[in-house]
Amino acid sequence: MNTIKKAHIQLTLLNGCITTLILIVMTLGYLLISENSMMKNKLYAYQSDIYTITSYIEQQNIISNTWLSQLESGKKYYVSLMDNGTEFLYDTNKIQESAERRRVLAQAWQQYRDETSSMTYHTLSYKSRYTSFILNPINDTNVTSSGYCCFVILMEKGTSNLEILLAAPLETLQGQITRQRFLFLAIILLALIAIWIFAWIFTGKLLNPIEAGRIRQNQFIASASHELRTPLAVILSCAEAGLEKNTHPELSTIKNEALRTSRLLNDMLTLLSCDTGHLDIKPVPTQLDTLILNSCEAFENMAAAKQIQISASLPEELLPDCMCDSERIIQVLTIFLHNAVSYTPEGGKICVSAAHVNRHFEIRISDTGVGISDEEKAKIFDRFYRSEKARSDKNHFGLGLSIAYDIISAHRGSIHVTDTPGGGTTFVILLRSQPHSNP
Repeated sequence: MNTIKKAHIQLTLLNGCITTLILIVMTLGYLLISENSMMKNKLYAYQSDIYTITSYIEQQNIISNTWLSQLESGKKYYVSLMDNGTEFLYDTNKIQESAERRRVLAQAWQQYRDETSSMTYHTLSYKSRYTSFILNPINDTNVTSSGYCCFVILMEKGTSNLEILLAAPLETLQGQITRQRFLFLAIILLALIAIWIFAWIFTGKLLNPIEAGRIRQNQFIASASHELRTPLAVILSCAEAGLEKNTHPELSTIKNEALRTSRLLNDMLTLLSCDTGHLDIKPVPTQLDTLILNSCEAFENMAAAKQIQISASLPEELLPDCMCDSERIIQVLTIFLHNAVSYTPEGGKICVSAAHVNRHFEIRISDTGVGISDEEKAKIFDRFYRSEKARSDKNHFGLGLSIAYDIISAHRGSIHVTDTPGGGTTFVILLRSQPHSNP
C-alpha cells in the first residue's frame, strides 16, 4: 500500500471519526434535552389535574363512585383514597379492576409510607398539599416495567383527613421516548453512512493533485534511472578496460564511484516498485538453507579481509521448502550481511541461522559489531536514515534496510531487530510457511 493510499485511509478515518463523534454528542444532547422537556410537560399536565381534583373535592360534600370511576377511565390514573387511615371503597366493577391495579396501588402506598419523612410537600390551598414520587417497579416483576408517576394529596375536610393517591402510568411517555430514540438512531445511521461516503470522496479529491504529483515524480525517477544506466555501463566498461591495461590508476576510483552510483540507481528503482505496488514477487519452492550457505560464501572474501569469521548455523534436519522469491530473499540476505561486515570490527563474528518454528521460517543474522541504540532501532527501517556510525561510509545510502523491509513485507513476513548477547545486533526475519499470494 503506497503512501497516498495510506494517507487517504487515515484522513478518511480522521474526518469520519471526528464528524461521527460530534454528531453522536449533539444527538445525545438533543435527546437528553428533549426527553427532559417531555417529562416536564407531562408533569405540568399532571399538576394541572391535581389542582382540578383538589378543587373539586374541596367543593363537594360527597365523593361519588361515578366521579372516581370517571377519573380512572382510560387508565390515565389509578386512584386510591384514605379517609382517616381507612381505605375508601367504591364500585371498581365500572373500571374493571385488575390485579395489576391492586399491586401498583399497594406498592405505591408502601413506598409513600416508607419515604414520607423525606418527601417534599407543595401547598395547594390552606387546607391541601401534595407530594410526588416515581414508583420504579424494577424489583417487582409483577408490575409493568413502564413505571408510574405517583401523587399523594393531603386534605383536611371537616373532621376527615383525606389522603388521595393518584398513580399515573408512564407507559405512553416512555413509548414516545422509545419511538423518538429509534427514529434518531435510524437518522444517525443514514447520516453516518453519508458522512463516511462523503469523507472518502472528499479526501480522495483532496489528494488527487498530490497523487498526480507523486506519479509524475515516480515517472521522472524511473526514466532518469533507466537513462543513467547506459552511460554508467559505458563508464564501467571503459574503466575496466583501462585497469586491465594499467594505464591510469584514477580509473579505479572511476570504477568504484560508477559501481556505487549503479547500486544507488538499483535501490531507487526497487523502492519505486514498492511505492507503486509493483514489486515483482515470484514465489517458488525454495530451500532456505541453500540460500543462506550461498550468501555466506559470497561474503567470505570480504569478511576475511577484515579477519571476521562468518558462519551459517542450520538445523540437522533439512528445512522444508519455503514459498518465496529466492532472488529477493538473496537480496535481503545480501543487505544484512553487507551491513554486518561493514559495521563489525576486525576479529568479530557473524552468524546466520535458520529454523522452522510455529509455522514460520525464522532467519537470524547476528553480528558482534557496534550495535544499534534503542532510539535508533525505531528509525533504521526509514528511508535514507543513517546512524551516526554510518554517515562516514559512502557505500551506504540509508536505503538497504528499507528495501529489505519492503521485500519481506511483500512476502507477508516481518523483520525486527534485537541486541546480540555480549554486544552487537541481531536481525530476525519471519516468513510464513504457507504459500505466498500476491495482494
